[in-house]
Amino acid sequence: MLHTRDLAGHVEVDGQAFDWSLRRDPQWCTADGWRGMSIALRMVGATREAILEFPMPSSGSNVQPQRQRPEISKRLIENGVRSALECGWEPRSRGKAIIVEVDADGC
Repeated sequence: MLHTRDLAGHVEVDGQAFDWSLRRDPQWCTADGWRGMSIALRMVGATREAILEFPMPSSGSNVQPQRQRPEISKRLIENGVRSALECGWEPRSRGKAIIVEVDADGC
């Protein structure tokens, strides 16, 4: 399992190597309200990125008023890579990054 303090890493999905990095923590945006974290994905040796946009985690209680970054696990990144590929991300093609909205599990 990846540490929650890691902001970047490497994962292998279906025999392909991918690098990931945290682009944004959950934060307040004056235009859109609360926005969840986002993670950038890039296949090793390729140029096109995919950006995974996660929903804002719900605050279940008043015990912890500060918004926390959800735990970034290997399974979460693997699910996100598969979701991006299913949505049409072609890592070896040229062009701007594709933005993929995923659920809290990366699917």
